[in-house]
Amino acid sequence: MAQDVLCEVNNCSYWAKGNKCSAEQIYVVSHTGKSADTQAETDCKTFEPS
Repeated sequence: MAQDVLCEVNNCSYWAKGNKCSAEQIYVVSHTGKSADTQAETDCKTFEPS
């Protein structure tokens, strides 16, 4: 499990100093409504298909 979650959206209420995310949970979605094949189909910059 990741120890640090990075966030560059500094106008988000969960943004913290050092581009850290202070949210207790992270919700990542696929834009296709099905399993994603590429990072562009998600809101996750670290997506890698399994």
